[in-house]
Amino acid sequence: MVEQKVEIINPSGLHMRPANILAQVAGRCTSDITISNGKRTVNPKSLLLLMSAAITCGSEVTVTCSGPDEIADLKTIVDAIQSGLGEMVQEKF
Repeated sequence: MVEQKVEIINPSGLHMRPANILAQVAGRCTSDITISNGKRTVNPKSLLLLMSAAITCGSEVTVTCSGPDEIADLKTIVDAIQSGLGEMVQEKF
């Protein structure tokens, strides 16, 4: 099992569009994946569960992967989140 903390940089948090992209990315991974925001732990392969976590901009989430490809899958999920999940994000100065 591997895990990493990552900050949500989407200005509106994980609303429908970026959550859908994250669910699609996670769905291609073979590992068991969870995302925790301290209040809830959800499976990001489920769009409805991901939306129910109400993850906002600036939230630090912990991504956990367990399985034969856990290291590659963790990198895939973290990279997707850090990319902004298809949304334009402003860089911090």
